[in-house]
Amino acid sequence: MIKVLVFGQTLQDAIEEPEFECDVSEPMTVRELFATHAEKFEPFQSFLQSNQVMVTINLKISTLESKIKDGDTLKLTHQFNPELEGARWHNP
Repeated sequence: MIKVLVFGQTLQDAIEEPEFECDVSEPMTVRELFATHAEKFEPFQSFLQSNQVMVTINLKISTLESKIKDGDTLKLTHQFNPELEGARWHNP
């Protein structure tokens, strides 16, 4: 079970609950988690495509290609700064 926490009013407005859990049977990338649980992560797709989401796994800044496993905590935070092109500085 992975715990997902959503921060930032913009992202929280896009979903019903700012905290939810996802079942995982094996380690996978964050991108694979989003694809596997598409119904839960659908509201974030436009923000992800425009690089406005900072991804953190267990308090470490991560990317969509970082591995996540059972027991981890995934935090999604809305980041937008036109000078930094959203969250692109860490999430290519």
